[in-house]
Amino acid sequence: MIVDLNCDMGEGFGVYRLGDDAEMLTIATSANIACGFHAGDPLVMHETLRRAAANGVQAGAHPGFLDLWGFGRRPIHGERPADVEKAVLYQVGALLALAQDAGCPVRHVKTHGALGNIANEDADLALAVARAIRTLDRDLIFVVMPGLETERAGERLGLPLVREVYADRAYADNGNLVSRKLPGAVLHAPDAVAERVVRMLGDGAITCASGARIPTRIDSVCVHGDTPGAVAMAARLRDALAAQGIALRPMAAVIGA
Repeated sequence: MIVDLNCDMGEGFGVYRLGDDAEMLTIATSANIACGFHAGDPLVMHETLRRAAANGVQAGAHPGFLDLWGFGRRPIHGERPADVEKAVLYQVGALLALAQDAGCPVRHVKTHGALGNIANEDADLALAVARAIRTLDRDLIFVVMPGLETERAGERLGLPLVREVYADRAYADNGNLVSRKLPGAVLHAPDAVAERVVRMLGDGAITCASGARIPTRIDSVCVHGDTPGAVAMAARLRDALAAQGIALRPMAAVIGA
């Protein structure tokens, strides 16, 4: 079995730094790079692309709501899908331009935070994101959560899809993530996280907080770069996967794109 290990990164801004991108790029096989709306700036974006290329890590765009104050995790309801489509075009387009200079191809797009959570349950918003991706490049991989509106939108528009699960987040029974406002939404114990991911991959199913299981194909596993102990957790997970004979490859290699 092969699987991708993706990580959200490039989330500094100006003089502020968040996470240890340099170390995480020695562990992850794909990087989701913030595009300036929830985090990141042109210099951080370019440096993350450069480091990804140097480490053989697949680069992708991580667009979100225009919400630096809330790190893109505050729900913004009522946004017109057409406006969100343009915002995604703007963010991914900026990363594509910087990638040209950094010599690092951008291969995928993954929505960030509240934008992703809302699009997972809002068909019109999910289609807006998928349309933006298709407009930029029909070969860009759309990273989606299985069984939700983003997956359906990507299928409808014929985009290559990677279905991901989260290593460090709890799941609700509908297949979306448990709100960060609720206790237990973010998982912090590396051994428990590694055991949970190995079980999900072995079962071919998402394990929900309630104990329910949602059968699905799993192409990629996400770890967050901004949480305390993120590098240690990612390293523990990598070792646990290797112990099971599961090889790590960039997501394009996993799906043969």
